[in-house]
Amino acid sequence: MATTLTKHERNLSAIIHASTFSKYFIPFGNFIMPLILWMSNKKQYDFVDYNGKQALNFQISMLLYAIVAGLITIPFFIGFMPDLFDWDVFGFHRLSNLNNLNIHISSDDFKFGRLFWPASITGLLQVGLAVVNIVFTILATIRTNEGQQFKYPFTIKFIK
Repeated sequence: MATTLTKHERNLSAIIHASTFSKYFIPFGNFIMPLILWMSNKKQYDFVDYNGKQALNFQISMLLYAIVAGLITIPFFIGFMPDLFDWDVFGFHRLSNLNNLNIHISSDDFKFGRLFWPASITGLLQVGLAVVNIVFTILATIRTNEGQQFKYPFTIKFIK
């Protein structure tokens, strides 16, 4: 298939994949830029049409996975909320006892511990999704510039 593709088609397809990095400069640029490039060229070039769909489907899938990873922590934060209103969490019960200054730090006094493990797991998932997004977008950009068809893994086909 690489012999029938023009350099313009390959470059345009590579730019569509690379334009997803615009999210670091423009809010939702990872959707807007590829969408504009794809919509303006999809009828003229089949290769551009295929790659535009691939790039947009991958970005939508990554957004969906990030939202699900964030939603996983909501029950843990809700379970933590009653402890926020326990004045002992922040040490307010000791404010009236300023004459008896006693500094004591113990891991038993730290009540936020159960909050951090689901947040750290979700944080690791978010970092992993970001790495997957960057690595596969770079691979897609390189492969499409060489004229190969690239299929993203972990992609839900929203646009067919």
